Amino acid sequence: MAYQDTGINEAGVISSGGSKSDRDNGEMLATMRTRLTMAIAAYSDSREDELDDLRFRAASPDNQWQWPADVLATRGSVQGQTINARPCLTINKLPQHVLQVTNDQRQNRPSGKVIPADDKADVEVAEIFNGIVRHIEYISDADVAYDTACDNQVTFGEGYFRILTKYCDDNSFDQDLRIGRIRDSFSVYMDPTIQDPCGSDAEWCFINQEITKDDYERQFPNAATLSSLQYGVGDGQLNAWINQDTVRIAEYFYIKHESKTLNQYHGGITAIKGSMEAKQAEMMGLVALKSRDVDVRQVKWCKTNGFEVLEEQDWAGKYIPVIRVIGNEFEIDGRMYVSGLVRNAKDAQRMYNYWVSQEAEMLALAPKAPFIGYGGQFEGYEQQWKTANINNWPYLEVNPDVTDGQGGPLPLPARSQPPMASSGLLQAKAGASDDIKSSTGQYDSSLGATSNERSGRAILAREKQSDTGTYHYVDNLARAIRYATRQLVDMIPKIYDTQRIARIIGVDGETDQAMIDPTQPMPVKKIQNEQGIVIKKIYNPGVGKYDVAVTTGPSYMTKRQEALDAMSRLLQGNPQLWTVAGDLFVKNMDWPGAQEMAARFAKTIDPKLLSNDDDPALQAAQQQMQAMGKEMEQMQAMLQNVSQSMEAQTLKIKQFDSEIKAYDAETKRISATQAGMSEEQIQDIAMGVVAAAMESQSRIMPDMREQSMPMEMMPPQGAPQ
Repeated sequence: MAYQDTGINEAGVISSGGSKSDRDNGEMLATMRTRLTMAIAAYSDSREDELDDLRFRAASPDNQWQWPADVLATRGSVQGQTINARPCLTINKLPQHVLQVTNDQRQNRPSGKVIPADDKADVEVAEIFNGIVRHIEYISDADVAYDTACDNQVTFGEGYFRILTKYCDDNSFDQDLRIGRIRDSFSVYMDPTIQDPCGSDAEWCFINQEITKDDYERQFPNAATLSSLQYGVGDGQLNAWINQDTVRIAEYFYIKHESKTLNQYHGGITAIKGSMEAKQAEMMGLVALKSRDVDVRQVKWCKTNGFEVLEEQDWAGKYIPVIRVIGNEFEIDGRMYVSGLVRNAKDAQRMYNYWVSQEAEMLALAPKAPFIGYGGQFEGYEQQWKTANINNWPYLEVNPDVTDGQGGPLPLPARSQPPMASSGLLQAKAGASDDIKSSTGQYDSSLGATSNERSGRAILAREKQSDTGTYHYVDNLARAIRYATRQLVDMIPKIYDTQRIARIIGVDGETDQAMIDPTQPMPVKKIQNEQGIVIKKIYNPGVGKYDVAVTTGPSYMTKRQEALDAMSRLLQGNPQLWTVAGDLFVKNMDWPGAQEMAARFAKTIDPKLLSNDDDPALQAAQQQMQAMGKEMEQMQAMLQNVSQSMEAQTLKIKQFDSEIKAYDAETKRISATQAGMSEEQIQDIAMGVVAAAMESQSRIMPDMREQSMPMEMMPPQGAPQ
């Protein structure tokens, strides 16, 4: 016989006082045991029904969980006894209805979106939060945690998942956040006085588990191998053959309240009295302007066997990191009841099983339809007719019997009418099937069956009607994910408390990195090069407040397929759009080489259409191009002025040359006519020509001197020349 450790000796040691740490934690452990007892009592009534819902949904022809025990006893199939048994068929239709809700959630997953909540917050930091949250979900396989919680929520009314911290690797002190799956919802006992459906106002919470004694002794070598933790409904022990080798432990989250004084200083600075921030403010000479009492909450965590604390530490967040996903919730006579999709469909499913079994029984007990003929027709052919039901004879012969008095043969043998199911039974079975649909809020169109609707709009309207009947399950899951994302936003600045490189994932699944520095005073610090181009950004997620909104819709892959379909129809009707958006069309395709082809296609498109006005480097380049453009305009103006002055000088020189030539011609003419003129006439003409030449020269030379003289050397207007 295997050794059974009852734990009596260890319990005696603990009850006699135990270690000093145990005595210090005695009050906390007593409160813990009282709370667990209260939670088990508060949840017991509802969880009896929830456990039956879970069994009913998981029923199959092998376990017959959809048949009541008293009915099975009357039909003679209890414990495998099938003597004179009547059929007890299980045609389980409920998984189809449950999966209709849960698979719709998988196709349209809710996701949290971080948004700035005050003037110190930054939109870019909010996007970094979103990228970190997506990375946490990716490395945690959070979809498994969400799907498990949703499946439990829809089946019997409550599901849970949790948030954990884990070191990045064995050689690092940096931690990462994780989203953990809770497969057994019955192992969770949350404060039953909560009002928030997600449990954000819970004061305490338990997560029970069974571990083998070998693991227990390895993890807690100094602890007693016993447990005083109670079992609740659905939170049952393991199979009897293994119970003697396991120890029951619990993770216990609770909030410790402490009353403190909050001071407000000049400039809106606030600090808890006695804290390091308050001491620094007082050293700077600041005096508290206002004071008020505040309730400071600290989340505590410990692992216990009920008698002693095995591990304990403070939780960095301000919420208990267990998220509740609720289905239907009722409070009746001070007790809380929850249910899922299965609860109201159980009777309809039982009736359907009953009528199917009744139909099978009636048809099985009915005699087989025989062949009917006249005596003597089968003589000599008895063997063929006896085996006609089991052998495929190519033909059957009979003896003609001419006894009708007129010489004509009698009719050939014929089979009698086969037994038919009762029309009332068939109607009852169809009615039970319809009752399942009406109790779950899902009808033929949403289940893929053909209905009376013919147009696409009518079919979509009927599907939407069915989705509306079960939408509260998806909406409650969206609330839970929003609450979980708020916890992550609260935890990220506390976990990412050193300078580090954080992994982020975009909405399209592309991975990137972000530099985190919790010591810088601004949310975003931009580092620029000598040309003013931003080459690096550093973020501090601890500056400012951020909140979370939730969105529900198809996944990115589904959206991309829809975008591809819409763009293909648009490009077919407008082929000219290939020159402006062809790269986007190819980018959304999934065949190998599509991304490379999209990149090459983008090189053929006008760069103005591909420009990103928000790119800092591009903005700096555009500013440089604008400055260079202005310089080129100034140079062109200067060149134009010089060209104009050169043309003016050339024109005046040509004019002076023509005047000289005219003077020379006039001189030659005078010389030719000099012989016939007096000296006075010659002198008058010569004086006139000289005077005209001098006047022309005095007019040309100053203009040339001014144009050739630099601007800074020219005398001011009105100054003496």
